Amino acid sequence: MKILYGVQGTGNGHISRARAMAPALAEHGLSVDYLFSGRPAERYFDMAPFGDYRLRQGLTFVVKNGCIDRLNTIKKSGFGRFVQEVRNLDVSSYDLVITDFEPVTAWAAKIAKKRCIGISRQYAFCYDIPKVPSGIGQLLFTWYAPAQIKLGCHWDSFGEPILPPIIETNPFPRTIEHDLVLVYLPFENLTSLISVLNRLPATRFEVYHPDATEDSQCANVKIFKPARQTFQQSMARCSGVVGNAGFELASEAIHMGCPLLVKPLKGQVEQLSNVMNLELLGLADSIDEVNIDAIALWLGNKKPVQVLYPDVARELASWIAHESSDQPTATVHELTNKVWSQVAGRTIMSPVINRSTHQHIPVLQK
Repeated sequence: MKILYGVQGTGNGHISRARAMAPALAEHGLSVDYLFSGRPAERYFDMAPFGDYRLRQGLTFVVKNGCIDRLNTIKKSGFGRFVQEVRNLDVSSYDLVITDFEPVTAWAAKIAKKRCIGISRQYAFCYDIPKVPSGIGQLLFTWYAPAQIKLGCHWDSFGEPILPPIIETNPFPRTIEHDLVLVYLPFENLTSLISVLNRLPATRFEVYHPDATEDSQCANVKIFKPARQTFQQSMARCSGVVGNAGFELASEAIHMGCPLLVKPLKGQVEQLSNVMNLELLGLADSIDEVNIDAIALWLGNKKPVQVLYPDVARELASWIAHESSDQPTATVHELTNKVWSQVAGRTIMSPVINRSTHQHIPVLQK
């Protein structure tokens, strides 16, 4: 089977999920071409798993100081260029298109009536799950990257055909350094962020930021330019994570048992919904602004929460390999039920959701 796999490159979460999927798909002998959009070419890093990948500009949003800049997002959307990218992408030679919320491949598949599977956090919002009300946001989740089969990811199934997080395995052993905290807030001003963290000298912070051009040290803050392997090392060693409310970072922290403090990107419906769900499920704490008092309070009260997720990528790759073959395959519900049955290691009071009110009732999980 020949597959075109489109990946949204605006944040690193989509790429991390694709890194987990790439070897799993290769194990089944599937021929996969990768296409990325959403960021400048020089901003991609550690892309070896994707071979001779292609780039498009696609659609993205403009961020300034931790907030979505709506005016500049509209000005710089380049919708006419996007339409041309869709029209110029020939998908006729592919048996299947997979999109991780990447719009060029999704729309090219839709226009060509090519079979398309969507794999992304965002597709979970197409189902009846707790979320921040937003007509525009719901329209975005439905039409930004359309797919015939929508395989969303979430920290709970909520009784819907949704997958657990697809996590790239961290190769480093968990060796906690109790005064070390990992920070990933790519949409915040780096200078302002360092200034806040410098006022908490008893804690060592390892900060990863796209504006860092080289690794450096500023008192108790070590700054790293984005690099996957060193980031995984920091995750394995840290006693907590301060990050944006992106899905993949939160999922990795929860899987590793790292206490988590999230600050959502203002105006981003997905991240606001992520915060609501993390707090609903008792998986993380949140802040609205990066300030010393909020971080100091969390540092003094942070507690680990761990949920061990199975190798979702391997299960999903097997399902995809058989989905278009002559062999019988599971339905989407059978696939998601099978994978959720393998989730283990939860040691907190796990909420059961009342589906009529989306309120939670704590029950003990083993």
